[in-house]
Parts: sequence; structure tokens; C-alpha cells
Amino acid sequence: MERKLKRDSRVMWVLKSLLASYIITGILLMLLAVALYKFELNEKAVSAAIIAIYIMATLIGGIIIGKFARVRRYLWGLGLGISYFALLLLITLGVYRTLNGDAANLVTTFVLCAGGGMGGGMLS
Repeated sequence: MERKLKRDSRVMWVLKSLLASYIITGILLMLLAVALYKFELNEKAVSAAIIAIYIMATLIGGIIIGKFARVRRYLWGLGLGISYFALLLLITLGVYRTLNGDAANLVTTFVLCAGGGMGGGMLS
């Protein structure tokens, strides 16, 4: 019984951290949309902002899961970053029914998400 509670709590750690990461992503993307509307940003600035949003969201999620885990925080953060990327990929496939971009963009996004989560885990 006690092992089941530990396992359930670990699943809840991941879900809470992912939820926090996606809430942060949503808020920052809304702010980016307002900035795009107000300042008429170019494509390079928007792409850079989206990359920064991925990194900040996974970094904060990694910090949150690292606070929960207290041991092997960098691995928990790495797992969170990979989960964030996987869910992002599933959402993209669900909406567009195809992957936009090339393999280099996917690998770069994966590395950024995994690295941001791992960095957050290390910082916690």
C-alpha cells in the first residue's frame, strides 16, 4: 500500500510540474501575441521568443519537480523536459496532422526542452 502511494505521488509530481510548465507557456505565448500585435515583431524575433519560452517553461517545471523529488533532481528535470517535448509533439500532430519543419528543428527543440528541464532540476 505504501509503495502505491509513493508511485502515485511521483506521478502527481510530474503532472503538477507539467501543468505548471504549460500554464507558464500559455501565459508567455499570450504576452508574445500582444507584443507581436503592438510592436509588429519580425519572424526572427518571434522565433527567438518562442525558443526562450520553451526554455523558461521547462526550467521552471524542472525547478518544481526538483523541489518535489529532492534526490536525482537533474534526472527528474530531464524527464520533465522530455515529457514536455513529447506532449508538445503530440499536440502538434493532433492539430496539424503532420510535423511542421525539418528534423533539425525537432532535435533542437528536444535538446532545448530536455536541457531546460535538467537545468531547472539542478537549480532546485
